[in-house]
Amino acid sequence: MENNNVNFATFLKQYPDKNGYFGRYGGAYLPDELVPAFNEINDAYQTICKSSKFLQELRRIRKEYQGRPTPVYHCDRLSKSVGKCQIYLKREDLNHTGAHKINNVLGQTLLARRMGKTRLIAETGAGQHGVATATAAALFGMECVVYMGEEDTKRQALNDYKGRLPDAVLASVGGDSNAIGAVYHFIDAPSVRLIGCEAAGRGIDTPETAATINTGREGIFHGMKSYFCQDKYGQIAPVYSISAGLDYPGIGPEHAYLHDIGRAEYVGVTDEQAVNAFEYLSRTEGIIPAIESAHAVAHAMEWSPPMRNDQIIVI
Repeated sequence: MENNNVNFATFLKQYPDKNGYFGRYGGAYLPDELVPAFNEINDAYQTICKSSKFLQELRRIRKEYQGRPTPVYHCDRLSKSVGKCQIYLKREDLNHTGAHKINNVLGQTLLARRMGKTRLIAETGAGQHGVATATAAALFGMECVVYMGEEDTKRQALNDYKGRLPDAVLASVGGDSNAIGAVYHFIDAPSVRLIGCEAAGRGIDTPETAATINTGREGIFHGMKSYFCQDKYGQIAPVYSISAGLDYPGIGPEHAYLHDIGRAEYVGVTDEQAVNAFEYLSRTEGIIPAIESAHAVAHAMEWSPPMRNDQIIVI
């Protein structure tokens, strides 16, 4: 593990570096035939992200079409029932299409349009990313093709507090798109504990798990270096979770780096714990969470009793 005495504000300024690394994680490990396309995307992004016109258009669409910013909701009954701390939910389910995926997709689609592209493609596990991509394609009049694994299609058929910072921010962690968005703005606030809740499946002491940081090791997969679940030969191991959105055998390089420098902590939450939290939140607050988000709710319910009544958790 790297030196914990790091100035976390440097994370926001220095990472990713020009080669796409967060510390020693990340990068771009690509087949040669894909390098020109990715260079084209990178060059376009480096230009467009500095355009005030582009940023204004993105902010307008986020507000008027996406419904952002989404509110932070105080779970009064849930907080009282667990007996300690105050629990808040970041209501990303109120985004258009019902999940955080639209955050990335709208910016990506605007970038594609500025590049003169007319067709979007997406890969999706739980289905939400595919829905968001198709929605953005419809908004901008673009063709869209979504790829989804056969097993996933079966499983997913339905598819500020008084100026004060929270004491902890919890988020479910799979590939990481949800969690990094939740914790990013708190990285340089050391008083806020950052906790990623990994899908432990049937337990981190069993082979049927997707808790990457708890059970994996450093490797290269899907074009990046990070932590991955591997067998004894270094091959990517099959993973398991009740939630299709979390059963990924790796984790984003940002989280690997945050773990190594000691800025964030990662815990395993089993299927049983997540299902119990799903049912409990539905009963106490009338909010039906995604089974992915229920992993973070489960840890908040079990972790909060040692805390004070005035402490705040945001999920």
